Amino acid sequence: MHKDDSELLLAFQNEATKESAFGLILKKYQERLYWHIRRLVVTHEDTDDVLQNMFIKVWKGLHNFREDSQLYTWLYRIATNESLTFLEQQKKRSSLSLSEMEESLGNRIKADENFDASKLEWRLQVAIQQLPERQRLVFNLRYYDEMPYQEMSKMLETSEGALKASYHHAAKKIEEYFRSN
Repeated sequence: MHKDDSELLLAFQNEATKESAFGLILKKYQERLYWHIRRLVVTHEDTDDVLQNMFIKVWKGLHNFREDSQLYTWLYRIATNESLTFLEQQKKRSSLSLSEMEESLGNRIKADENFDASKLEWRLQVAIQQLPERQRLVFNLRYYDEMPYQEMSKMLETSEGALKASYHHAAKKIEEYFRSN
């Protein structure tokens, strides 16, 4: 039986049920958050690191969650911020330019032992990794997570119009990638 989010949040506020409630929240959202992060940072190992950092922040901040938005929107915002922070740190550590970093992410996909250039999904992943960071994020949220622009707008704190434009530009760039490759 799945408890709804408000019941889980209530249970989290109670010291006696805090850990089990957090475990249920993890169980409910972990896979969706894993794949959201994975599409941004690419490798399994990096995804696990970001996910772990994200859940530490959630544990520390969940008691302050005001339910102004849905729980998954709040979790996605933290996951997105942790992913972007991780990518920024990678960029600084490697001293690569943004375009070199995006190329590097594409190369990491190609280095995956399961990579098969003839499969559409792999080609799509390479194309997505060549997008600018913001477009990549918006495209992933809309295409894979089917997140409505309204939810995305709350999570990313930007207008729906800006998000629609980012998605449109991303889709056009991916289309161009497929035409030229």
